[in-house]
Amino acid sequence: MPVTIQQQGRRQLIMELLANHSIHNQAELVQLLRVQGYDATQSSVSRDLRDLGAVKLKGGYSLPERPDQDNEHSLGMVSEFVRALRSAGPNLIVINTAIGAANRVALVLDRVSWPEIVGTVSGDDTIFVATTGMAAQKRLVARLQGSISSTELQ
Repeated sequence: MPVTIQQQGRRQLIMELLANHSIHNQAELVQLLRVQGYDATQSSVSRDLRDLGAVKLKGGYSLPERPDQDNEHSLGMVSEFVRALRSAGPNLIVINTAIGAANRVALVLDRVSWPEIVGTVSGDDTIFVATTGMAAQKRLVARLQGSISSTELQ
């Protein structure tokens, strides 16, 4: 489902609120959003937090660090080595690369620090990418397809 303009604005505000306030539960976040003019529900806030990669810690909700722009640029630079991308179960993606390129591509994936990626294991021309679950796998496949133009989901 595509993200609407209202969702984008609400998510941007959520990121700002989490960066500037200690928010311990979703009800607090709903109230802060309503004060700012967003008619949010607990379920929409829950989805937003999940999609933003927020985690609940002792001190409140926290967002993952923003990926380094240079690392995402590096992903574009190694995209020429990617030959195929496919799902393999609910939390695994298999990426086939040119011979000898898997380690290089896996290293870039590890360094982009996307919240969906738990870790990578690479061989000579194949990479296994573990994700946090099925939803994360789907988000990651979409991100990778957007960053690596030569891939096809099989």
